[in-house]
Amino acid sequence: MKLGILAVGHRAPDWVAEGCAEYIKRMPRELPVAIVEVKPEARGSKSREQLLAAEKARLLAALNGYDRLIVLDERGDDLPTLKLAERLAGWMRAGGATAFVIGGADGIDEALKRQADETIRLSSLTLPHAIARLVLCEQLYRAISIVHKHPYHREG
Repeated sequence: MKLGILAVGHRAPDWVAEGCAEYIKRMPRELPVAIVEVKPEARGSKSREQLLAAEKARLLAALNGYDRLIVLDERGDDLPTLKLAERLAGWMRAGGATAFVIGGADGIDEALKRQADETIRLSSLTLPHAIARLVLCEQLYRAISIVHKHPYHREG
């Protein structure tokens, strides 16, 4: 099984890329993580719907090869870390590649959201996209640590 983080946006700051690289490096070989940066649509005089439609087309192309789509959205399910670990274990048992989508500045196209297998949120707070990417990398590492009973996560 592999995991993909598809993030609409420009190149992440070095500190975000370095943080993500550190957590990805810690992931077990059987659960590799790839970050795919999806180019945002140039704003110009386009409507929000036009921007989202263009980004949706790019996301769909990037989703090729993934079997499961998890959208990150502020209105998604609020998963405590232990529940995320349970979901990750279930996805691993089911097999197939899982993609997590982080939308751009204007969000994610509604039709693409409806195609998602699940919609989750990282926080009730509004996070900058770069920080959301870093938090997701850390939480995926934390979740697999729980699944493998590694002492990284301390409960209680």
